[in-house]
Amino acid sequence: MSNILMGRALRYGDDINTDVIIPTKYSNTTDPKELGKYCLINLDPLFQERKQLGDILVVGKNFGCGSSREHAPLAIKGAGISCVIANSFARIFFRNAIDMGLPVIESPEIVEETTDLNDLEINFESFICRNVSTGKQYSIPQYPEVIQKIFLAGGLINYLTRSE
Repeated sequence: MSNILMGRALRYGDDINTDVIIPTKYSNTTDPKELGKYCLINLDPLFQERKQLGDILVVGKNFGCGSSREHAPLAIKGAGISCVIANSFARIFFRNAIDMGLPVIESPEIVEETTDLNDLEINFESFICRNVSTGKQYSIPQYPEVIQKIFLAGGLINYLTRSE
């Protein structure tokens, strides 16, 4: 992962659970690319056609509620989504996303002021998210150094493997 992410915002609502992110019937693999083929299929049947590599999910409150399966953040990564910005995350999804190397940002302000297909730029060095479409900038939470390293490594396993 780069320290600077750029992508279009794909907007969705509140309380999107892990079974909506990746239905259980497709969770018989841990291959992100395979999981990504079915990401959000029940929420937005056109998601696969709509998404572009590097897009950013901008979602409401309680994103990732439901089960503790790591398949949900893997499916999002496998679909080519570079980051998720939410009003709030379910705690276990948030932790799993970090472990899987999927950047996640809690920011109700960004969610409220971003519309579908706005262009966003997220800088993890300056901890600024810029809505390129509106020109507005937002401070984003600064993660501890170890979490930043996990994101840059592409996940906890990659980070630990490189650290040895």
